[in-house]
Amino acid sequence: MNLELITHQTIEIVREAGAFIKHEAAKFDRSLTEYKAANNLVSYVDKETEKLLVTGLRQILPEAGFITEEGTAGEESNPDELYWIIDPLDGTANFIHSLPVYCVSVGLVKNKIPIAGVIYHLGTEELFYGWQGGGAWTVNLRYMLGGLPLDNAFLQGATRLKVSAATTLGDSLLATGFPYYKFEKQDRYLKVLETLMQSCHGLRRMGAAAIDLAYVAAGRFEAFYEYNLNSWDMAAGALLILEAGGQITDFSGGQEWLFGGDVIAGCAAQAELLEVIKKHWA
Repeated sequence: MNLELITHQTIEIVREAGAFIKHEAAKFDRSLTEYKAANNLVSYVDKETEKLLVTGLRQILPEAGFITEEGTAGEESNPDELYWIIDPLDGTANFIHSLPVYCVSVGLVKNKIPIAGVIYHLGTEELFYGWQGGGAWTVNLRYMLGGLPLDNAFLQGATRLKVSAATTLGDSLLATGFPYYKFEKQDRYLKVLETLMQSCHGLRRMGAAAIDLAYVAAGRFEAFYEYNLNSWDMAAGALLILEAGGQITDFSGGQEWLFGGDVIAGCAAQAELLEVIKKHWA
């Protein structure tokens, strides 16, 4: 596969999906919000965006399957094969409350390993993208005109991503997510939070894991950790971090993060963060 070409084609599909979200955001009626479970919000924007993505991505790789948050692609794929993992609107609660911290996230995975990823942060118009062996990149689309394609000349102006050079928690700004279900682990989470509050530059909770991961890849956060995540929260962002020179494990230090539900990702300071989490989480 030509992963660079596939990534550039994916960017165009993601931009189209982003344009739809921005159009709907201008007139969104919060009363149309639905609940998949307590505190787990969804809207027609999530569902329709996902349909747009699935339709477009099928044209790029007809042989690839899908794992999607809203289930619009039908039956999920075998994780030992080639498949797209899609979060059509990561940060739905932010979107519903008109907080401009949400994104489209699309990852291409083969045999449980992310091989390409695109994240489009609609609030800042930043596009983060990368492919296995090709590095991770960012470009700002704020000054792009309408639906013009991203030609090679524009992409040549992209900035290559590199994780932070920090090596300790004392030099780190961390990102996390707050639990909104499965509260039986809340006490352990708060113990981790209490320790980290006293040993780093600060903690941030953006409300969109894919953006957190993209920011780690860009060196803005030193590390990110969260539990109760799904593969669509992590697939694209994980690819960016790995290509930017970062590290990723689950809370035990293993490699079951993509489908295991918890993740620690970051620069060299990630090792110290892992030890803090192991101490309180085991």
